[in-house]
Amino acid sequence: MATAPLQRVYVWEPPVRLTHWVNVAAILVLSATGLYIGNPFLLGGVAVMTWMRAAHRIAAWVFVASLALRAYWAFVGNRWASWRALVPYLSATGRREATEMFLYYTFARRRPPPAVGHNALAGMAYSAVVLLMLTEVATGFALQSLDTPGWRTWLFGWIFSLASVQVIRLIHHLGMWLLVGFAIHHTYSAVLIDIEEQNGLISSIVSGYKFLHRGP
Repeated sequence: MATAPLQRVYVWEPPVRLTHWVNVAAILVLSATGLYIGNPFLLGGVAVMTWMRAAHRIAAWVFVASLALRAYWAFVGNRWASWRALVPYLSATGRREATEMFLYYTFARRRPPPAVGHNALAGMAYSAVVLLMLTEVATGFALQSLDTPGWRTWLFGWIFSLASVQVIRLIHHLGMWLLVGFAIHHTYSAVLIDIEEQNGLISSIVSGYKFLHRGP
């Protein structure tokens, strides 16, 4: 069977690719240092803990800066970077595409529906991930305000009116594991779709280009 010709399409702009990999690195550092802060398992006592807390705070600021840049680009970037990709359920087309993708994930459909940027179901999942990331930022700064009060207390201290310190710590800890779980599923799904569609999805987050079939 003849294969439809491929078209090279520039999808992911530099800020999208940059923030993607910065988020990956930041989450890895935050997870590793956070686990140690919650359960010190290395010798070195105060010295090691001081370095771990410093690395955690630096990575947190890098993470916040990356989220801020990505949020800005969601309003000024191309249509595949737009915030609208996170709310496909607002349109009938988006809801239909999300349903079709769900059928593919549940093996009720042989091929995934075509998508240039994020598919509709992925967009909905990413909106939940964004809320999870913001929750991690808010609870993290709230916990930090216990040691370094000031603007952190003013902006995030109200969180402790909703739950105790231990509950906020638990939410922050569970959020980390949810992000790790998402990263595993995200990697698996990206590899799967790349194999199924042969569109260069994996390499696109480095080069920015995907390869899409033209015509039937």
